[in-house]
Amino acid sequence: MQLSPQETAERCAQAMWARDDASQWLGCKLVAIGPGTATMSMTVEKHHTNGHDICHGGFIFTLADSAFAFACNSYNQIVVAQQNSITFVAPGKSGDRLTAEAREVARFGRSGIYDVRVCDQDGKLIAEFRGNSRVIQGKHFEENA
Repeated sequence: MQLSPQETAERCAQAMWARDDASQWLGCKLVAIGPGTATMSMTVEKHHTNGHDICHGGFIFTLADSAFAFACNSYNQIVVAQQNSITFVAPGKSGDRLTAEAREVARFGRSGIYDVRVCDQDGKLIAEFRGNSRVIQGKHFEENA
């Protein structure tokens, strides 16, 4: 039986989430998944804050990078980051619920481009992230199993 694109994305996400210790340790939650899309969220806690008492940029980057990873790995191909960049627009504060929404811009050959928008619970833009992906060898699951 052939899986739908949505079912494939969900199976890939299940397989990845089971092994994604970093996102789970950070406190991320996978909110939504689809072909070429993913939404993840996390609440900024005291241990996420830096010396300015705002969310450390590395944690915001990790949230965005995790959403990017789930989006680009939604086609049952193993995909890794080739290059990523982030622009911080506003600080995340302790107690904020940050949400990263990743969407596919383009897939071509073994490469892809994905944009991730990170906002707080009020919809305020916190950061814009762009990720370039590269397909490598392997699959998340056997499709005939």
